[in-house]
Amino acid sequence: MKAPRRRPRVALALALGLPTLLVLIQQQALQRQPPRLQRLANAAASSGPAALQARFSRPMDLASLQNASALQPHLSHRWLGSSEALLLTLTAGQRLEQPLQLRLAGRDRRGLALQPRLWHWDPRPRVLAVVPVSGGEQLQLREHDGSWRSLSPIWPRIPVLEPLGDGTGVALASQDVLGAYHLFRIPLQQRNLVASPQHLGPVRAAAPQALDRRPLLFAHLSSNRRGDLLVQSSSSSEGAGHEGNGSRARLWRSQGGGSQTLALSASGPMRLLPEGDAVVVPGSEGLSLQALPPQPPHLQTLPGNRDLSSFCPRSGRALLLRHWPDYRRSLELVEPGQAPRQLWIGTEALVASACAGGGERIWALLIDGTGQPELTLLALDRRGQVLRRQRLTGWELEPGTGLSFDPSGDRLLAALRRLGPMQRPPPPAQAVLIDARSLQLQPLQRPVRQVIWLPAG
Repeated sequence: MKAPRRRPRVALALALGLPTLLVLIQQQALQRQPPRLQRLANAAASSGPAALQARFSRPMDLASLQNASALQPHLSHRWLGSSEALLLTLTAGQRLEQPLQLRLAGRDRRGLALQPRLWHWDPRPRVLAVVPVSGGEQLQLREHDGSWRSLSPIWPRIPVLEPLGDGTGVALASQDVLGAYHLFRIPLQQRNLVASPQHLGPVRAAAPQALDRRPLLFAHLSSNRRGDLLVQSSSSSEGAGHEGNGSRARLWRSQGGGSQTLALSASGPMRLLPEGDAVVVPGSEGLSLQALPPQPPHLQTLPGNRDLSSFCPRSGRALLLRHWPDYRRSLELVEPGQAPRQLWIGTEALVASACAGGGERIWALLIDGTGQPELTLLALDRRGQVLRRQRLTGWELEPGTGLSFDPSGDRLLAALRRLGPMQRPPPPAQAVLIDARSLQLQPLQRPVRQVIWLPAG
């Protein structure tokens, strides 16, 4: 009579134990599986020419990756990080003149080998320019082979241009014949990291998308490395139409994250921090750094008559332009937890700057003189010592444009206009590459109104 009672107990034990046994078998099987590469993507490089972000299915052995992986052409590199998420960075001081071939191989911490795989990687940025054409202006892009392609319709003017920091698009403001601004975003698809070399190709542009249907009185744009976009604008219904009075700030999140209005008031253009968690706001008391939602409100203020000149690639570093009561200007390097360090001071007008790494090398464009001003390009180290000085005789900077640095090619980009006999109208500016070490110019023979690097996405 007891035997039949055991059967339900045996069945219950099997029912309870079998799933546990299956889980243990599955865990053992997974433990024996080799590691897999789950994701490989371009990453913003803070010091070197370029970087890749890799995620693996298992914690990897850094030394094994370093020894087994290889780049062609051969470039010095290293792996950083721990566990499954790692960063491949190229050593600073190297120049990229062609796409790279990466052989990715190594072992995880258990000694199991990753299946070797070849990747073709081109981290070089492309030149993005507003070009004067018949009927107005057009956004154009220069491919690595030197060819130019149009990315937008022809508008009367394109006064504002801002590439998204992750390379996924371009934001701009066109201006109609009545002077009203219209905001657009142009999505871009880049193919800079592929498994097959024939899949490396030109940038593909989608149709422009309107960001604001209303005609605007002004617009200022700023993006960060995440691809977020900050829009400062004003319409006739919002006030007087100058920045800080009747204007509004709206943050568009990347990857379809929507937008939100920010409760910020500024006396001039605001700039998103490259890391993406704060915004630099100019005000009457100085420059302030304000946290972005959903972070709790946090405010840091740097008093004094200063403007943000440019950001450095390394987190928390920036160049500031300080105005003194005796009409001198100075260039300062600001770093986390330290007072601004003066790098240069003088009576010349400092019109643009650029920075490498955390401020190891800095470039400044100066204008001196009246009547026939002269343009000078300075290369400085982080202590303010002059590494090289180059007078750009016969050139002037296109008003309202800046200086941008490409660490992959160790070169600067600017819109410069040749000086000559008094001409009305003056000749258009040209897109000019500048060797960051020799400071020698290489005009691209393309008339432009604005020019900037499009990050490789």
